[in-house]
Amino acid sequence: MTEAVEIPVWLLVLGAVLAAVAALDRIIGPGIRWYLRRRMERAVAKLNQRLDRPIDPFRLAHRKDMVTRLSFDPKVLEAVTEEARARGVPAEVTFAEASAYAREIVPGFSALLYFGFATRAARWLSRLLYRVRIGRVDQALDGIDREATVVFAINHRSNMDYVLITWLVARRTTLSYAVGEWARVWPLSRLIRAMGAFFIRRNSQSPLYRRVLARYVQLATAEGTTQAVFPEGGLSLDGRVGAARMGLLHYILTGFEPRGRDVVFVPVGLSYDRVLEDRLLTEAAAAGVRRFRARPAAIAAFIGRLVWRRLRGRFHGFGTVAAGFGAPLSLREWLAGQAEPTTEALGAEIMARIVAVVPVTPVPLVAHAIAQGGAGAADLPDRVRDLADRLNHAGAVVRLPPGGTAAAVAEALPALTQRGIVAEVDGVLGPTPGGQGLLAYYAAVVEQVLATHPSPG
Repeated sequence: MTEAVEIPVWLLVLGAVLAAVAALDRIIGPGIRWYLRRRMERAVAKLNQRLDRPIDPFRLAHRKDMVTRLSFDPKVLEAVTEEARARGVPAEVTFAEASAYAREIVPGFSALLYFGFATRAARWLSRLLYRVRIGRVDQALDGIDREATVVFAINHRSNMDYVLITWLVARRTTLSYAVGEWARVWPLSRLIRAMGAFFIRRNSQSPLYRRVLARYVQLATAEGTTQAVFPEGGLSLDGRVGAARMGLLHYILTGFEPRGRDVVFVPVGLSYDRVLEDRLLTEAAAAGVRRFRARPAAIAAFIGRLVWRRLRGRFHGFGTVAAGFGAPLSLREWLAGQAEPTTEALGAEIMARIVAVVPVTPVPLVAHAIAQGGAGAADLPDRVRDLADRLNHAGAVVRLPPGGTAAAVAEALPALTQRGIVAEVDGVLGPTPGGQGLLAYYAAVVEQVLATHPSPG
């Protein structure tokens, strides 16, 4: 009993490592997690004091707990049973699929990452690339019940939309986005999930997946999570605000309980002097297909040229980007005024309000003036001034430089000519053979605004 026992050194080392891991997991780990959790709670409490709409507990819950809650939600379990019956497979199989969908969808929000990195990076990038002109962002949330769920409904012009809106509302609230398959690339997916975004498969045909996604959206909405949605479902290929796709709006509408928390849609219109993806989008429009894929080599070359121009002091931005905020739409009030409420009617109302606040910036304004034909460089300022006056009288949102239309022409015309979109031939400005699609793309912004803002009288 008291004799010495020899054991190999490797076994002794292994035992020590296992003991250290056990101590870390059972003794030290809980203390560290408690300390970090307490620090995070204090930081969130301090943040909530300055935010108009505090971070809701739903977003702060542990991701594992939220996955479990979604997986065992009664409506999800009902969908699991129906799917198993329809396919003739054990319920355990469809439940495992639903749980996998839940893990894929549910975000893991980090307030530290959102405010410590994301909003600062969004502000830096927005100001690096554009001159930002915003509308009534501070008034957009005024008068809205603090208990209501706010949903920013935004037209989708560029992938910069995510960056811009994150920064613009950072002092007021946090946002939860729905992002597509493009973001499901490691490590980008981890970063985006930590910023509170949730992933969706836009073209999934699985009824079970759609039921799980619908239930997550309904839970987040019922719990008061501020959201940002792009009802069009994809980037505009022709420069116009398109019709709403019914997916997310349908989930919100069908899950809404009028006697519970109200849902308020805040329409947001975005417009750019330069959409980074404009050539890809117009090529897709010309081909008649929405599927387009950016070439990594082309993206790398574009970034390289941008950095090189920046280092040489020759990059001064891509012009103006502007945001307009429209009148909020209370879902409770809208339903009370509808004899037969439908998702299509709700989508049409929201998109009309978005179109009404899409700003007109210098490049779309000048592009529309040129697209009308017959204008030379000397005539252009007068034509642009008349067009701007018409828009202002009609009540459209016009965002021009402090110098007015003269400054707008001085900025926009070189931008169009240097990119090979516009050229002057025989004293007349017009699109180049390869620039017709891009000129029409930017001019379409003003065409749609004029169509929805008829001149008074």
